[in-house]
Amino acid sequence: MRARESVISLEINGDARAYQLAIMMQHEIVNDLVGGAPITVTFCPFCNTAIAFDRRVADRELTFGTSGTVRNSDLVMWDRQTETWWQQITGEAVVGELTGYQLHFIPAAIVAWESFATQHPDGLVLDRPGNPSTYDISPYDGYDDIDTPPLLFEGETDGRLPATARVLTIESDGESVAYPFDLLQAELVLNDSIGALDIVAMFDADVFSGFQPGSSERIAGATTVFNRNIGDRTLTFESEDSLFIDQQTNSTWNSSGEGVAGPLAGQRLIPILHANHFWFAWAVFKPETVIRDDIGDLMLG
Repeated sequence: MRARESVISLEINGDARAYQLAIMMQHEIVNDLVGGAPITVTFCPFCNTAIAFDRRVADRELTFGTSGTVRNSDLVMWDRQTETWWQQITGEAVVGELTGYQLHFIPAAIVAWESFATQHPDGLVLDRPGNPSTYDISPYDGYDDIDTPPLLFEGETDGRLPATARVLTIESDGESVAYPFDLLQAELVLNDSIGALDIVAMFDADVFSGFQPGSSERIAGATTVFNRNIGDRTLTFESEDSLFIDQQTNSTWNSSGEGVAGPLAGQRLIPILHANHFWFAWAVFKPETVIRDDIGDLMLG
């Protein structure tokens, strides 16, 4: 694997896993057992939506597959136990026996393979099945060009941003907020508050696009998000040489939210559920989303 290749990263009960975006681009769903929890990791290439769920619903343990159908360009999954159909972005059952049920989201992030391997030396990575070189060619090569129209999308897109612009999205206390990657690229770290939630978003500008796995020419960037409260302290972060320094204690943190030097070394920030989607896909399901595209828009708690 290349050092800056994109992987979906998550950790449950100390069990860290990485799922290559090159594999997810073609298979879209992995059912797994991580830290004792049955989960499913999903990726919709049309929407650039990487989302993990707990696959226990209504006292049943489900396994998921692709239905072959999309709605608003987004992957519609189905479970093999009841054949219910599920909308990936929202995690809602939309057709079948379990209609109305909601899957529980699990925090996951797209990061560089090098970052995962360094920060989780005992972590596991999903291996490429069959012929490994198959995954060096993406069926959606170049689709993440910002001028490319969405695939299989009908209706109008939200014109506040380009349709396939990458955005960081977070929901809290009924509020939905989107941060364009252009802002994250410029600032590298964002301190903000959404409702009662104090967050820090840490941006890695040098992560390869999963839509061009065989080449290092296209850079996408990726972000991790954490609650910036430690005990009764609310921290404010600055970026420094690919690491992050909090102003309150001058401790150093990596992009996995781990304190690596200073008074708070060994402390861990709590991951926040977030997504790195294409704008059109998020906006069609969450049209009330507020865009914070300027540093002056941030609401520090």
